[in-house]
Amino acid sequence: MPIATVNPATGETLKTFEALAPDEIERRVAAAAAAFRHHRTRDFAERARLLRRAADLLEEDGDDIARTMTLEMGKPLAAARAEAAKCVKAMRWYAEHAEALLADEHPPADAVADSGASAVRVHHRPLGPVLAVMPWNFPLWQVVRFAAPALMAGNVGLLKHASNVPQTALYLEDLFRRAGYPEGCFQTLLIGSGAVESVLRDPRVAAATLTGSEPAGRSVASVAGDEIKKTVLELGGSDPYVVMPSADLARAVRTAVTARVQNNGQSCIAAKRFIVHTDVYETFLERFTARMDGLTVGDPLDEATDVGPLATEQGRADVEELVDDAVRLGAVPRCGGGRPALPGKLAGGWFYEPTVLSDITPEMRIHREEAFGPVATVYRVADLDEAVSVANDSPFGLSSNVWTRDEDEQRRFVRDLEAGGVFFNGMTASHPAFPFGGVKRSGYGRELSGQGIREFCNVTTVWYGAEPGADA
Repeated sequence: MPIATVNPATGETLKTFEALAPDEIERRVAAAAAAFRHHRTRDFAERARLLRRAADLLEEDGDDIARTMTLEMGKPLAAARAEAAKCVKAMRWYAEHAEALLADEHPPADAVADSGASAVRVHHRPLGPVLAVMPWNFPLWQVVRFAAPALMAGNVGLLKHASNVPQTALYLEDLFRRAGYPEGCFQTLLIGSGAVESVLRDPRVAAATLTGSEPAGRSVASVAGDEIKKTVLELGGSDPYVVMPSADLARAVRTAVTARVQNNGQSCIAAKRFIVHTDVYETFLERFTARMDGLTVGDPLDEATDVGPLATEQGRADVEELVDDAVRLGAVPRCGGGRPALPGKLAGGWFYEPTVLSDITPEMRIHREEAFGPVATVYRVADLDEAVSVANDSPFGLSSNVWTRDEDEQRRFVRDLEAGGVFFNGMTASHPAFPFGGVKRSGYGRELSGQGIREFCNVTTVWYGAEPGADA
């Protein structure tokens, strides 16, 4: 795949880039190793000063980088601005809280005494250069949610971004440089996927984090495993959105639409499978379909647009194949199901209509595979047991949404849903203070919160022996 900005709303190539030559990759890895030796010794106050400066600059650049993201991957402009603002928030949160999150731990006094020590401390020390392999769908946020905690922990970053968002990738390197980070603390590697293995195998690279597809996750994890290097993987998701009879149905329907078409439907934590109790199924389906059918599809730079194009031509083809397969096997298209007719240059863009499918059965591919576009599947279930069963009948386990005001039902869903998160009466969203990640084929490890910043730390036990005569 060429490294290029291709406007998905028109199919036009706007800018192309040359991949880094091997000698330049070597120079950058060496710079990262050198930068780490110094950055790891900075105190938290200095690390926080640098990160706050980066946040201030990003806030100033918000409109410009939002437009760049929209031109590169097609998200509506308002969503791109919100993404930039979220990154600012996360940077400031980690600048404020990282020192406390990484404070020394003190084991219980009786355990310390039993070990024969005068004192024991548990330190969290940085690992070194971390390779971040990042996707295009949230081209700023996915990187910042790794970079902010990693830099505050004393690590340095090497970013291999998706090949269709090179300008966003280069902006991020420039942002940290302008904030005052020395050379090598955060660098963008404009390389193809074929060059990732050699970078990850380099002994100067300590660990890797990847957000992306299952195949990409398997590839990085296998190489890292062979090298015995730490990884964090955030892969696909096919999140359930369960609606029970006690739900506030009006709110559940409104939120369902946003949850499905956020980022043009290209979000791992977007609700994709809508599992509705039979008592409210018909009403939910009717209202949900009407709202999905009423969304405005068009130019993502137009403030009136609700849903822009898919980011790549192949991405649209993948969605079309899933929908066509489901309809062939008996799924009922309630709305959408094809390419919209758009005027002018937009006719060459990679748009797909907001689509609602009902009557889903297990033999359909869409029942097992992630639909990475504005396509919702709706299931009718008889009771709570069936709702849990359908929700868990997926190879993924990233997050989940449940609409119920019944506390007994809530306890049951918390206990039984196989997911990294359960969001009641609202839409799944990430926040810097809360752990984020999944189970099953959605990956392993956690980003954000204290768990996230400690993923790339060496947890070091420090034991101090008792002084001679201390027991006298």
